[in-house]
Amino acid sequence: MPPASFTHLHLHTSYSLLDGAIRIKDLMAHCKSTGMGAVAMTDHGNMYGAIQFYKEAQKAGIKPIIGCEFYIAPGSRFETRQDESVADGNNFHLILLARNEAGYRNIIKLTSLSYTEGFYRKPRIDYDLLAKHSEGLVGLSACLAGEVQRKIVLGKEAEALRLAGKLQEILGPEHFYLEIQDHGLPEDQIVARGNLEIHKKTGIPLVLTNDAHFLRREDQMAQEVLLRINQKKNITEPLFFSFNDEFYVKNPAEMALIFPELPGAFA
Repeated sequence: MPPASFTHLHLHTSYSLLDGAIRIKDLMAHCKSTGMGAVAMTDHGNMYGAIQFYKEAQKAGIKPIIGCEFYIAPGSRFETRQDESVADGNNFHLILLARNEAGYRNIIKLTSLSYTEGFYRKPRIDYDLLAKHSEGLVGLSACLAGEVQRKIVLGKEAEALRLAGKLQEILGPEHFYLEIQDHGLPEDQIVARGNLEIHKKTGIPLVLTNDAHFLRREDQMAQEVLLRINQKKNITEPLFFSFNDEFYVKNPAEMALIFPELPGAFA
């Protein structure tokens, strides 16, 4: 039997500037051709593409899920002292999706305040601000740059458990999910095992995602060129960070092969 339709909830369009390489119009055609009836937009720290995303989705008969991958300050959003040697200034990532109009308005509010109150190297929010504007939102623990994920990779399982509980408390028991991914990176497997343990202890649900930065596997080199412009590197120089060819918009059959022992996360 072919797998049920899959919805990508972690996806970067070209509005993730010099990082995402997915053109919105092409994305909608791809979703339609692969039988995916809904898709999310979660660009880094901005909502620039929301209107185009919504209009193109409506035109294609695809359900648009509007979201953002927020930068979370390691402390208060008003603090400007950070570890300059770490990518993003040691900010964490968190996916927020709008599940209704209140959620959409709160994402707009949070992105605006991330620039006017929290900007330091990146537009940032903090957990206190999220708690004030959490109505109508669904949260996902993000990629390896999510704070829960980083704590798991560092072996700080107790801290990861506490933080997951805090996020569930802020967003509501049915509106926070632990992401599991597999792009062929050993850290992905560590995080998946850690999040599975948290799920068993707390009941916080798992969700399967692919951190999509380009549309098709063969687009990986084009996306790397964007990263080289972003990082001011020529074609022979090593990048600060890059993506292998697994970070694309996989079809439902491909996604069903990732953690097949956890069908609930796929669903």
